[in-house]
This record gives sequence, C-alpha cells and structure tokens, in this order.
Amino acid sequence: MSEDETKLPHRLRRLCVARTARTRPLFFVTICTHERQLLLASDRIHEQFIAFCRRAPELSQVFVGRYVLMPDHIHAFVSCDGAQTLSRWVKALKGFLAKTWRDTGLSAPFWQESFFDHMMRSGESYGAKWDYVFKNPERAGLVADARTWKWAGELERLSWD
Repeated sequence: MSEDETKLPHRLRRLCVARTARTRPLFFVTICTHERQLLLASDRIHEQFIAFCRRAPELSQVFVGRYVLMPDHIHAFVSCDGAQTLSRWVKALKGFLAKTWRDTGLSAPFWQESFFDHMMRSGESYGAKWDYVFKNPERAGLVADARTWKWAGELERLSWD
C-alpha cells in the first residue's frame, strides 16, 4: 500500500485497486463453458488461446498474465483499462474459440452468458491467488502434481507497482 493510501479512511482505502507496471487495473477472471462442457483442456484450444492473447496487447491493450485452462473453465489474470475493455476482450475470446469449435463440427452454445471478474485490490496477494488457481488441476484429481498440467502458463509478466 502506498503512503498516500495509508492516509485514507479505511472505507476509501479498500477502493484503491492493484495496478500493474502498465498502470492498469489487474483482474482475476473466470470464464465457464455452457453447462460445464469439457471443451477447453486440449492442445488445439490452448494454442488458439495463446494466439488470441498474444495479439491482445496490440489490438486492445489487454495483457494476460498467468492462466489455467481447466476442462470446463478458464482462470486468467488480465490487466486492461477497465471493466468495459475486459468485457469486450472476454466477448472476443469467446467468439474466437467458438469459431474453432464450430470448424470442428461442434454446435453452440459453448459458453455461459456471463463471466466472473474480480478487480485485485491493493494488499491482495497475486502470488497467493495464483498458487490457489495453479493447483486447480491437482485438486480436481486431473493430475497428481499441478506442475504437470500442460494447459497453464504465463504470457505477460504482470508485476505490481
């Protein structure tokens, strides 16, 4: 917490958001498939996800840090200008991956209508949140050791100011 934040009344301090080195808020995002279909944990979808996220900084000023693709949902840490930008990015990601599935003959719907996002606040631990998310495949019984889950990684180093 910055010196200026410590001078604020407690009720206002909680509104100070965690910002990355790019001075944009940091969001923790969860996006689920429709009716929890097992569509995401595959090499093809992982490649498409990475390709989409690598273009996001150039196209929309959205930066994806650490992420985990589970069979039926995605967890990601995303840094962008705000909630509207995040919503547009999620919508575009859903459309991009839906096209991949349609091209293989699958039929929609693929996604739940909404998504979960949490703006990380000052003092919250990105590392602790990541450790919890990183271990999801292990807790779900998909692997004995989360380090062997091949559909997780980090695309941008999102550091705190």
